[in-house]
Formats: sequence, structure tokens, C-alpha cells
Amino acid sequence: MDFNLNDEQRMLQETVERLVSSEYDIETRHKYAESEEGFSRDVWSQFAEMGLLGVPFAEEYGGFGGGGLELMVIMQAFGRGLVVEPYLSTVVLAGTLISDAGNDAQREKYLTAIAEGQTLASLAHGEPDSRYTLSRVSTKADKSGDGYKLSGHKAVVLNGDTADVLVVSARVSGDVDAEDGIALFLVDPKANGVRVRGYRTVDGGRAAEVYLENVEVGADAVLGEPGKAYAHIERAAGRGIVALCAEAVGAMEVQCDMTLDYLKQRKQFGVPIGSFQVLQHRMVDMRVKLEEARTMAILAACNEQFEDPKQQLRTLSGAKLLIGQHGRFISEESIQLHGGIGMTWEYAGAHYAKRLVMIDHILGDVDYHLQRYSDLMEGPVDDAAL
Repeated sequence: MDFNLNDEQRMLQETVERLVSSEYDIETRHKYAESEEGFSRDVWSQFAEMGLLGVPFAEEYGGFGGGGLELMVIMQAFGRGLVVEPYLSTVVLAGTLISDAGNDAQREKYLTAIAEGQTLASLAHGEPDSRYTLSRVSTKADKSGDGYKLSGHKAVVLNGDTADVLVVSARVSGDVDAEDGIALFLVDPKANGVRVRGYRTVDGGRAAEVYLENVEVGADAVLGEPGKAYAHIERAAGRGIVALCAEAVGAMEVQCDMTLDYLKQRKQFGVPIGSFQVLQHRMVDMRVKLEEARTMAILAACNEQFEDPKQQLRTLSGAKLLIGQHGRFISEESIQLHGGIGMTWEYAGAHYAKRLVMIDHILGDVDYHLQRYSDLMEGPVDDAAL
């Protein structure tokens, strides 16, 4: 397995890193996060002009046909800048589902518009009692003529309050935890019966609660075969984990760099505190954790090269688990080595720590993925039992 970037991937990496480093300082990030929508439409348009919004999509829909490594390159740079634009929700999660499950007309309509920066999308899948279990869907989809009526409650829908279209999962048959019986629907958030309540998250991002009450959708709103959506949802969640792992590595890189710079500048007893051996050892521990996390992020980005689906899931859970643990370790060490300044709003370090906390809780936290990794080592995959 080749982990080296090719020329196109290196060019993409340089382009994204240059954009983030030159135009996305922490003060600018705060301004975007505190705006009404929680991000900058101008920055989103820049992403579209650079082709970043179409990277995972096929060329006929304005895309680049990229895979996990291209996604890793983009998200690692976004992690370094604490980018708040809805790339994960629109391109990675909702975009993957439309690309995988949609028909030609749906792909042409939505993927092209997403790649051009004209449409924002969000995946409304998690529910208040789902606890990371992808197959647990209680939202109902009852047949109504040629279409369906949807009723249910979706929780923590990333950037759901600014989405132009929601990709909603609902159950057409089966028990609440069954993998079979789940369908996907394209829903207008302004349709009758849809109520969206947006709010800020702890890291400065945006999410929403989405309430559906007898929302009518036509047959053209169904993504893929009704009742067979679980495999598509699982793949989109896998792509999301790849993106989150890469973003976390980018954030950890900055925390390590900031901490090292502080140890060189802060003086005590007339000398830089970085000259104290015990602090040097702690800094080395942070760097070791960072490199371990980077290795797992690369492995996760290449997970689709494994032929065994069980091995793919195990790789993703292993990466999310280790990076969640190491992200917390690096954040805590960084704050402690900085002292009081590490917890202040004005200092960027605390915001990187909060983003890493949020990343750990999206698509499964450390405890969840530890259990899933353990179960995948012992027996057959059974996500509903996790």
C-alpha cells in the first residue's frame, strides 16, 4: 500500500494550505463563527472556485474523482485553520450519499450545485436515542400515493440550519435497530411540516434539531432503493471518520507548534522554560502522539483499499479511537504547559482543544469505537449490537 502523495495530491495540499494560512487566522475564524450563518459565504465561494467542493465527486458533475487521500489533504489543512465552513456536512456526508445512492438526475441536480457552491446540504440521520448506532432509526416513512410521509426527530444535524436540502433517513419497515428497512429522502427544510431549530456547538460550529411531522415527499425525493440505505449510510459515515481524523491531526499539529514556541519564549528563573528537561520530555510525548495519530489518519484514508469490509470498519474504528485519545492527551498537555493563558478565549489553543473534543463526539466517541473495535476483533460485524 503506497502512502505517498502523487503530484496532483501535493498540488492540492499546497493550494489548500496556502489559502488557510494566508486568509484564515484565528480572529477571522471567530468573526465567521459568530456570524448569523456561522461561516463565510465568500470563503465558500473561494472553495468552489478552487474546485475543493467537487473533489470527491465524478468529473461529469464538476468533480475531481478524488478519494480518501485527497479528502485527508483538504481536511488536515482545514484542521490547522479551524475552518468552520460546512465541508463535512455538505460535501463529505450528504454529498457521498447523493453520489452513491442517487440516480443520474439527482446527481446532476445536487452534486453539480454543491460543487459550484450554490447548494448546501446536511445529513439528518442521528436521533436523540441512537447513541452512534447507525442502524437505529425510529423516524417513520409511511407510503402515501407515489411518495411518502415522514415523521420523526433528528438530532445534532451538522449545519442543518443553513442547509438548502436535507438528506433524511427514515424507516419504511423493520424493527428500530434493523439494518434493513431504512430509506433516504431529499427534503426541503422549508417544506410544510419541517421545523429546524439551529444552535451553536461548544467549538463554535453550528448544528440543528430537525422535527418532521407528516412531511410529504414525492417519489423523486427517494435516494436509492427504499429499505436498502444502510450500506450507503455506513460508507458515508466511514468517509466522515476519514475527514474527522485528518482534521484532528491538523489541529494537533498546530497545538504542538504553539506549545513548542511558548516553551522557547516563556522564561522562568531567567531562562526559557523549554530548557527544563521534564518539559522537554512532555513535549516529546506530544510529538510522538501526533505522529502516531498522523499514521492512523493515513491508514484510515486508505481503508477502502482493503477488500474485507470488516477490516475496513476495524481500521476506521481504530483510527477514530486512537486519534480521539491522542487528541485529548495533546490538548491537555498543551493547556498545562501554557499555564493559565492556555484556557483564555483570546488564545487560540483553547479553541483547538474544544474542536478536538467535538470531533471525538461526532460519528462515535472513544468509548464507542473501543467497543466496536473489540467486537470486530472477536466476531462478525453487528453494528446494531454495539
